[in-house]
Amino acid sequence: MEFNDLLLGFSIALTPTNLLLAFIGVFLGTVIGALPGIGPSAGVALLLPVTVGISPVTAMIMLAGIYYGAMYGGTITSVLINTPGESASVMTTLDGYQMALKGRAGAALGMAAIGSFIAGTVSVVLLMVAAPPLADVAVTFGPPEYFALMVLGLTALAGLTSGSILKALVMALVGLMLGTVGIDLMLGAPRFTFDNVNLLDGLDFLPVAVGLFAVGELLFNLYKPVRAEPIKAKLSGLLPTRQDWRDSRGGVARGTLVGFFVGVLPGAGATIASFLAYAIEKRISKHPEKFGTGAIEGVAAPESANNSASTGALIPLMALGIPGSGTTAVMLGALTLHGMQPGPLLMSTHPDVFWGLVASMYIGNVMLLILNLPLAPMFASILRVPYSVLIPFIIGIALIGVYSAENSLFNVGVAIVFGAIGFVMRLYGYPAAPLVLALVLGPMLEKALRQSLQMSLGSTEIFVTRPVSAFILALALLALLFPLMAAMRARRGKRVLAS
Repeated sequence: MEFNDLLLGFSIALTPTNLLLAFIGVFLGTVIGALPGIGPSAGVALLLPVTVGISPVTAMIMLAGIYYGAMYGGTITSVLINTPGESASVMTTLDGYQMALKGRAGAALGMAAIGSFIAGTVSVVLLMVAAPPLADVAVTFGPPEYFALMVLGLTALAGLTSGSILKALVMALVGLMLGTVGIDLMLGAPRFTFDNVNLLDGLDFLPVAVGLFAVGELLFNLYKPVRAEPIKAKLSGLLPTRQDWRDSRGGVARGTLVGFFVGVLPGAGATIASFLAYAIEKRISKHPEKFGTGAIEGVAAPESANNSASTGALIPLMALGIPGSGTTAVMLGALTLHGMQPGPLLMSTHPDVFWGLVASMYIGNVMLLILNLPLAPMFASILRVPYSVLIPFIIGIALIGVYSAENSLFNVGVAIVFGAIGFVMRLYGYPAAPLVLALVLGPMLEKALRQSLQMSLGSTEIFVTRPVSAFILALALLALLFPLMAAMRARRGKRVLAS
């Protein structure tokens, strides 16, 4: 990393337009994160059409602000009404809500905001240090290595998705199949278009993502509405006490490191990071019995981890072109929407985008801290809007956004169809993230596979004879085997207890 690169980034991030959109991003991200059932993936997908027509760096600054803003936004409802705004905030409910019941909601929200700020700032430094060397190594990758990396991303996401591993793999397979629709990448022949000219370019990820993440999730919330009463305790004492700091500083530090390195792993994401950070804190604590009863370190650790993980997930996205989560899969689509190819050459061909984004994350984390300490009560009041009013309004905006991206009614129809599909998937526990990730990666994976086979004259041995490719494929296999082995051990344990 050169100091001049960072200066370039700040010169871009500090322009009035980028500062405004960074603020809008963190504000909207916080609001979206506070709405149960939406989360960062849906938020980025919902607002992606807004970025059409603006510069790529400005678009990425805004979308990244939404991403890490939503990481904190989910904390608000977790603490106030015991309802996580998104999956990464589930662990926060365990102690955050108990603190609120004891009249310490302000301290819980304050520690979450400060912990998120510290974790976000440190993880940005780690991003600057780790991303360039990783990109330098990745320049040496050929088609077999890229194929292996994409397989790792798919299997890791499927293996670490909560719920059935089989369902996650099925969704990844469906996404790969949908990715074959359109013109054949190598031969130029149409495939699975059914003589519909709208399908010649394939299924756009935007209407599919909006349909699955936004429309599908919101329809599910209409089917099973969230009913919760806000806590009436005053949000006083937002700044943690000295004892709170002493109890939480280790959790913030460990959560930051755990979150960043877990976020770097394709498919792990903030949810796994927050779970691991909480588990580590409880394991090493001298008073593990306090966890679940209102321990402030039980808020600090997972909140630091999920914010840090959102930054770590940008490394495989920006340096390798491999999204590490459903949200970064949507951001990958945003980069391609703006005519850029994420990967090793991004930092050299578009340094303004990479370094502008890095610098904006410093600024965005400061904005996030200033915004959320005094305005936490206002964010909580949003939940008083009836879902019967809020959800149709959001769906209407989503469909207008899908139409405006390409002025295509066909894409609106696609979003509606996938919204219905997403509702059924949500109803039966099928995750949407593997499908969207596979849809985005599918064409690139197919291209790498076919180029590799051309290099080897049709022999699949090329994937195991090249050391890096073989190593990555082994990691992909382990990513599938470990959850299966854990599930088998859990079943054996239940049988022993039953007997």
